[in-house]
Amino acid sequence: MSNFWSWTVSIIVILHMIAYLWLLYATSKKKIDNKDEDNTTGHVWDEDLTEYNNPLPRWWLWLFVITIVFSGAYLYAYPGLGNYQGSLNWSQEGQYKENQVKLMASRNEIYSSFIDKPINELIQDPSALKIGQKLFAMNCSQCHGSDAEGAIGFPNLADNDWNYGGEYEDIKTSITDGRIGQMPPFASILQDDGVKQVAAYIRSFNDKNQNKRLIEQGQDKFKMLCSSCHGDDAMGLDEFGAPNLTDNIWLHGSDDVIESVLTKGLNGNMPAHKHLLDENSIKLVSAFVYSLSR
Repeated sequence: MSNFWSWTVSIIVILHMIAYLWLLYATSKKKIDNKDEDNTTGHVWDEDLTEYNNPLPRWWLWLFVITIVFSGAYLYAYPGLGNYQGSLNWSQEGQYKENQVKLMASRNEIYSSFIDKPINELIQDPSALKIGQKLFAMNCSQCHGSDAEGAIGFPNLADNDWNYGGEYEDIKTSITDGRIGQMPPFASILQDDGVKQVAAYIRSFNDKNQNKRLIEQGQDKFKMLCSSCHGDDAMGLDEFGAPNLTDNIWLHGSDDVIESVLTKGLNGNMPAHKHLLDENSIKLVSAFVYSLSR
């Protein structure tokens, strides 16, 4: 905060503490002038509940004083007065970093027995897979499900169908750096008839009852507009994250959405986890995911 607000906050806090001390001192010295000989205020409730006019017990007053003194000592040692950092130089960020160092040391000690194993041995280690599964549950299951079988718009990681490649290094790269997939809209280029033709061609890989004339027209348009990403055989290209269109596995539902996707396009985003997980944790999550399709 600015120096003005730093001084303002500090002065207000200190004046409050001084005022509380003065109030306690003043009230403890004040003499009680009882108008009634029975030392009451004259207030009576429920017929016999009488309010007495007695000062606070000394131990209670000293308890208030102790809390104020403690507050002063706390504000001297820890930040609380504007920009003053405290004599111990403690900060929330510093405490977090210190805890992170301890956590990493403890974690690396646990990982030391298996983290350097080759991937084919790592996926056979029950301890490594158990930790990888827990890390997956905490960081990935919200989108891909606790069983890693995905949902509409979120790929199944337990089968052997991969947009960016299913090898260990491919999976590790996806988790580390994330993936951004984009399917551009073709409505303005294909028009309604072209969309139906290309959709018929794509469906023909799994449905032989499609209109042959539409298939032929759609095949020509597919090669012109789609093969650069999905390949001439429509089996997809890992370098672009373009899915295989021949296997009847549909990330966004079923083949009923083909026309909609061709018309409107799609945008997918797998967030990078390199700022959330350390290198060893990413390695274990990658190994766990890799093991699911093996």
